Amino acid sequence: MLTAVGLIILGIALLAAGGEALLRGAVGLATLLRLTPAVIGLTVVAAGTSVPELAVSSLAAYQGKTDIAVANVVGSNIFNITAIVGMCALIWPLRITGNTIKLEYPVLVLVTLLCLVIAQHGSINRLDAALLLSIYAGFTAYMVSLVRQQVTAEESQELRAEVAELSPTNERPRWWLCLALVVAGVALLAWGAEATVAGASDVARWLGWSERVIGLTIVSVGTGLPEVVASLVSSIRGRSDMALGNVIGSNLFNILSILGVSAMISPLPVHPKLFASDCWWMLGVTLAIFPLMFSGLRITRAEGALLLLIYAVYLGLLLTAP
Repeated sequence: MLTAVGLIILGIALLAAGGEALLRGAVGLATLLRLTPAVIGLTVVAAGTSVPELAVSSLAAYQGKTDIAVANVVGSNIFNITAIVGMCALIWPLRITGNTIKLEYPVLVLVTLLCLVIAQHGSINRLDAALLLSIYAGFTAYMVSLVRQQVTAEESQELRAEVAELSPTNERPRWWLCLALVVAGVALLAWGAEATVAGASDVARWLGWSERVIGLTIVSVGTGLPEVVASLVSSIRGRSDMALGNVIGSNLFNILSILGVSAMISPLPVHPKLFASDCWWMLGVTLAIFPLMFSGLRITRAEGALLLLIYAVYLGLLLTAP
């Protein structure tokens, strides 16, 4: 048991380090390619914090541990909206001012509904995966085009600041350093994913929990740490729009890219309980932030506390269910 827990802790640490290295290297390379901060923010940065989830779910799918692969995505989306948004709102009420959030959120609702429609058939096959990946590519291209034309001065400043924080050095990035960070990040992510999946499987067997429950709890929370850090830092620094945008962008990436890539590797059976309960929780919490976001265009501390309470209730029901 201690060995399995140690593997999970080691794996999550490697995933966090690998994701950070890959993100910084990719931002540096994008800067050298003369991409604008807005484009880098919507592509590299938006996807970068979800790389640990991608590594774990892809490896789990390859190893045939499909319950972990799917549950990791569903659990991460529930955790992101309830726990991360809740914690950020407690620190500083979240203002809804950016055009990107107002566009991305309705798309997230539609994508979550699409996920349920696909999952109700009991599996996510390669054709479904191709559809999900195509939607992500098309939507990202549309967002990049739109932001180039309609980005507000405040959004542009926030994106520029976030990209600057992730640059490998304060000076102009160097090719060799950026490439080294990317290579190191990929290696750390591979080792971290291997350790996390192995440890989670051992813990599931020892506790008598299913891989679905482990994926929805330990794995999803552990791989969600980059989103926790990124959103909390943005919130503490007063960039509340960026904090909420990180969560919405991450959830879109989780469903469209992570499920898409994982199902391309190996078709993913959807556990009956996952569809009957957890997928609907994912949709429910996604819909729940609509009145919070658009009632006064802010999420208050009280509403943040409510989101954290919802997550606590969800965990309680999940862990006490027969």
